[in-house]
Amino acid sequence: MKTMDWGFPDFDAHEGVHLFTDPASGLHAIIAIHSTALGPAAGGVRFWHYANTDGAITDALRLSRGMSYKNAMAGLALGGGKGVVLADTPGATITEAQLKAFGRVVESLGGRYVTAEDVGMSEARMKVIAGETRYVSGLPVASGAAGGDPGPYTAMGVYLGVKAAAKRGLGAVDMKGVRVAVQGVGSVGGGLARLLAKDGAVLTLADVDTARAEALAAELGASVAATADILSLDVDLVSPNALGAILTETSIAALKAKVVAGGANNQLATREDGRRIHERGIVYAPDYVINAGGIINVGLEYLGAGDEAEVRARIARIPERLDQVWDESEATGDPSSEVADRIAQRLIGRG
Repeated sequence: MKTMDWGFPDFDAHEGVHLFTDPASGLHAIIAIHSTALGPAAGGVRFWHYANTDGAITDALRLSRGMSYKNAMAGLALGGGKGVVLADTPGATITEAQLKAFGRVVESLGGRYVTAEDVGMSEARMKVIAGETRYVSGLPVASGAAGGDPGPYTAMGVYLGVKAAAKRGLGAVDMKGVRVAVQGVGSVGGGLARLLAKDGAVLTLADVDTARAEALAAELGASVAATADILSLDVDLVSPNALGAILTETSIAALKAKVVAGGANNQLATREDGRRIHERGIVYAPDYVINAGGIINVGLEYLGAGDEAEVRARIARIPERLDQVWDESEATGDPSSEVADRIAQRLIGRG
């Protein structure tokens, strides 16, 4: 039987796409389950304003597929899913009633989806959700245990991946003097910038919150650029750590960096953009390989499969997985993005 896309090109034989409303709280939410082949579909929930519902569904489809691939490549016994709670207006605040309603929604799926913290959420908000469902991770934990805020662990993995990418694309034995443009300086990008600054990297920062970028730049002795300019700066490495779909035909043509490695999800706007960046000879770190630190942390928490030391040990293997992808890319001539997809698809039984 021919696989339908239901009018959404990013529909990839998803096992389920669920749309929920709760009139009492005003909740409008989407949960996309891409695959449960390796275990329950795990992936964070984000609170975000979208121009329309189709945009939110597309985001959930892309992000849930990315979580399938990310969890598989990280060696976790978890499938891929994603939750999206729609904000009515930009800058809106999610209410406690909406958090509780979302928790009930997750519980209604009976464990097929496990939620965690993502954009617009926090540990405190996850605690409210956890009051309504067992299927949640990323909760505050005791020192030394797996779990808690995934942001610092994502930043740690991205940092290790950036160093591996700089070695591959620049021949850099360390990050001293390497010119890095960091797009987005929130939990992940900010954490990455601090680690790179300690190594002596020359940083330029950009964020939609200009004050946040300027404050961090003052702290680290970095420069600040406009968000519209950050990808096209004359630097060695660009690190996208904001929202996705920023690597387009236009932005790739404008890249001066030899390496792109960052924590943002779904950096490539289209599959063809992976080939475009490859044809320019730019080393690209597939996002769901390099940014797996956070899900390793909350995934092991949920599975009860290790402590913080185990989390760090698994994150330390991210450069090995990137090298596997780059080695196969060099051997086959295929873009690293396509190679990573191929490996992940094999792992979830779709290759």
